Amino acid sequence: MDPTAVTADALMALRHAPPRLPLTADRPGTTATRPRGQGHEIREIRPFADGDDPRHIDAAATARTGIPQIRSFHEDRDRALILIADFRRPMLWGTRVFRSVLAARALAKAGWQAEAAGGAVGVAAITDGGLFIERPMPRVRGMARVAGCLERAHAAALDRRDPTADLTPLLLRAARTAPRGAGIVLASSLDQPGDGLDAALGAILRRGPLRLIRPADPFEDAPPAITLPYRDGGTMLHGSFTGIPAHRDRMTARLRSLGAEVE
Repeated sequence: MDPTAVTADALMALRHAPPRLPLTADRPGTTATRPRGQGHEIREIRPFADGDDPRHIDAAATARTGIPQIRSFHEDRDRALILIADFRRPMLWGTRVFRSVLAARALAKAGWQAEAAGGAVGVAAITDGGLFIERPMPRVRGMARVAGCLERAHAAALDRRDPTADLTPLLLRAARTAPRGAGIVLASSLDQPGDGLDAALGAILRRGPLRLIRPADPFEDAPPAITLPYRDGGTMLHGSFTGIPAHRDRMTARLRSLGAEVE
């Protein structure tokens, strides 16, 4: 298996891998409610929003109000799940396996768990050149589209030479593809997030539960206690990397304080 490449075949093969990550849980609370999803019983009729399926537009309500109205449904078994992969330049490295490849594998496993529970799975892959998106679909067909999208996005990310894009604005765009109430699983190191990351994650959490997977290279777990060369654009510099584990721990605590599940 190529440690620098994401392939649809490899992600599809993870269908029968032993589960390692729990499914995104519902929000804790004291009142039991039926979650929303894409079942057959209508939950509500409301204004159309980004990420909604146009096939569920209610013609009569739209004609009556003059603005698009959509029907949302109680789910049959499980809510939709949106997988968000960070394939920007900071993810495209690794001493054994690229962090981007680890991210894709972890997301695929989460997607297969959701598919096995009867959920619909979609994906948004973030690259320095923009987004690659597949809307949620159920069953193996949905995961096949997810796997193909991740393969195309990763190949495009490796080919491009764009400057590293800030994560936050692209993350917000990706999250808008998720129907309200859908679970979101984000795989990212959160390097170079840009301004407003906490606010962006808070906005995502208001839409639905968020699980964050932070792929780590062995170098990050135990960086050598010596000064090492590194390249910043076209400039060669030297620096110490011993502060990485502590920085990662602080970031994890901060994310959990916002309400995200972090792994």
